[in-house]
Amino acid sequence: MSFDIERFHADAVQTPSHESVAEMRELLVEQLRVAGHEPEVDDLGNVVATRGADAGPHIVLNTHMDTVPPHLPYDRDGDIVHGRGACDAKGPLAALLAAFLEVKVDGGRLTLAITPDEETTQTGAKALSERLDADAYIVGEPTGLDVCIGARGQCEGRILIEGESGHAADVDRSRNPIHAVATVLRALETYDEAEGPDDDPVLGEPKLTPTVLAGGNAPNRVPDRVTITFDRRNVPPETSETFAAGLQTHLDHHLTEPITARVELIRPDTPFPDPFVTDEEAPLVERLRAASGGEVRAFGAATEASYFARDAPTVVFGPGVLADEDGAVAHSEREYVSLEEVHAASDAVTETVESLLGE
Repeated sequence: MSFDIERFHADAVQTPSHESVAEMRELLVEQLRVAGHEPEVDDLGNVVATRGADAGPHIVLNTHMDTVPPHLPYDRDGDIVHGRGACDAKGPLAALLAAFLEVKVDGGRLTLAITPDEETTQTGAKALSERLDADAYIVGEPTGLDVCIGARGQCEGRILIEGESGHAADVDRSRNPIHAVATVLRALETYDEAEGPDDDPVLGEPKLTPTVLAGGNAPNRVPDRVTITFDRRNVPPETSETFAAGLQTHLDHHLTEPITARVELIRPDTPFPDPFVTDEEAPLVERLRAASGGEVRAFGAATEASYFARDAPTVVFGPGVLADEDGAVAHSEREYVSLEEVHAASDAVTETVESLLGE
C-alpha cells in the first residue's frame, strides 16, 4: 500500500500533541506498521525505525512530534493547510516519513528517529545522539526548503540579585536589590563586548535578552531578592555552561557588597542546545542543496539538531517557514504550510539519501 503523504499530514495536524504526544505517537507507529516496519519506542518516548544493513553509510532522519500550545484546528484551503503543527513540525514529519518509506536502500542504513519533546526539554534528542552512530543527519524543521547548516544555541536562566530586606524608611540604597537592577541590566548590555564570543560568519552575533523581572510584594517594604530571567542565543565556541560562568564573572566585576548576584541556568538537569555549524562543502549539504534548489543559510531558531551535529554533518531542512512577510508563522495562530512544499521536501530528501547511501 502506497503512503498518502497528504492524508497522513491531515491526520497528524488534527491530532493534538501540545499536552501529550501519546495519540500522535500511536498514529506514527501505526503508519510504520502498515508500511511493514516495526518501530522501537524507547523509555523516553522516541520512535525509531531502521531500514538496510549495518555495512555502509548510515543516514538519520529526525524531527519531532510535539507542538506548542494551544492546539489549533485543521483547515485546508486548496494547497494550504492551517493548524497547529502544520509546519512545526508535522509538515517536516510527513516529508521525512515519506522519504523513509520511499528511499531505495541498496546499501547502508537509513533510520527514522522522531522525538517527543523538542518544544520542551529535548531529552529525547539528547539520548538519541548518545546511542545513534550516523554519518549524516537531516533534521526536519520549517526552512522554506533552504538547507540550514547551523543554528545558534539557546539557554535560559536567572540572575538572583540579593540585598537586605526591611522597611522602606530604613534600608539604605546601597543594600536595596531593586536599585542594583539598573547596574545588572547595564552589565547585560556590555557582556558580549567584554566577555562574549566573536560574531560567527554563518550564525551572526550572539544575543542576550532579559525577559522577566520579579521582586517585592509591598510598596513600603524592600525585598531581599530581585530576579531577572534571561534568554541567551549563543554562537561557537560558547556553550550554556561557559556562558553561565562568564556572565557570573562579568556581574561580579560590576557589583559591590553588600549586593550580590548569582547566575543559575533554568532546568539544569535537562540539556540546552549548543550552537553548531556544518561545513558548507560537506556532501550532505551539496546534494540536498542541488536536490531542493534552496539556499544555504543558518536556521533562525534553536533546534535539537545541535545534539547530532557534535558527531556528524547535520542540516536542518523542511517545508514551511518560521515567519513570512506578515509576521510569525510557526508557533502562531496563523500557522500554515504548503502541501506542494511538503511533497518537494520529501522528494529532495529521497534523492539526497539515495545518492549518499549509493556511495
